[in-house]
Amino acid sequence: MPSTQQQIDHGVVVDAGYETVFDLVADVGRWPQFHLSAVHAEVLHSNEKGDLIQHWALDGDSTVRTWRTVRRSDRAGRRITFSYMDADPPDTEVRGEWVFTELAPDRTRVELRHTIEGPARADLGPLLDGIGLDGKEHLDTLRDTAERRAELDDLVVSFTDPLFIAGSVEDAYEYLYRADLWPERIPHVVGLDLTEDVPNVQFFDMDTKSPDGTTHSVRSVRICLPPNLIVYKQISLPAVLDAHTGHWRFTETREGVVAESRHSSTIKPSAVSQLGGGTVDGARRYLRRLLSGHSMTNLRLTKTFAEERAGLRPGTDR
Repeated sequence: MPSTQQQIDHGVVVDAGYETVFDLVADVGRWPQFHLSAVHAEVLHSNEKGDLIQHWALDGDSTVRTWRTVRRSDRAGRRITFSYMDADPPDTEVRGEWVFTELAPDRTRVELRHTIEGPARADLGPLLDGIGLDGKEHLDTLRDTAERRAELDDLVVSFTDPLFIAGSVEDAYEYLYRADLWPERIPHVVGLDLTEDVPNVQFFDMDTKSPDGTTHSVRSVRICLPPNLIVYKQISLPAVLDAHTGHWRFTETREGVVAESRHSSTIKPSAVSQLGGGTVDGARRYLRRLLSGHSMTNLRLTKTFAEERAGLRPGTDR
């Protein structure tokens, strides 16, 4: 069958060292914190052919698209190659590479190249347009993140809070999956409107009340991977944050389950003066105290729910 081949190239010069830039591209798990449309990515398995990665990304503010790539990292050769699986339209192959050229100790040229090959009669226009836009946005994110790395080390607050639950992983997962019931179950949640048009992909608008009595409204997307992981990203944010991502992770043990809350929040530089006395350290402490307080409340309520389901009364061990 006759085929056609197209190539899309993008490039950018980044004022950062090669290792810094390479690491940012290689660590797909960090992209949701810095890249606007990225929601989640995880390595499904690795072998001699490379890493099989599942990606989830926003398409607008109410849809998520997902796809898989096979990726190989060659640090010595200063390139990362990838190929898409199950590209759309059918019978279309999409492959590409990131190429890194060290111009100076703190200056790197990055090229992102895509090659698209498909049937001659296929309409590749929408695919080419999407790849072109995504490529430019990815390089813009990469440059901004790499060049602000020192500032972001101060502004990004990341931490986890774990709690042991003497119950089943299914019950613990269910409590936090059913976000539509949070206004009835969780004191600081005063309103929540949830949609789940695609199974296990949730969008919701939530109103929460802070200890000072103020109410905040946020819109979030969640990728639910039962029964072990719920990943979220806020897509409309409080005025003091540039990003907020995290997860609920559930790890089974012989005794029960460890439920973990993770937050990664990027403080807006202009908001530092409004938080914790006006210093970066004060802002970090304030934000961690607030977020940890909310997540630990949620985990303790989850613990009570799952342990009661298991037949345990609060304050007992049998």
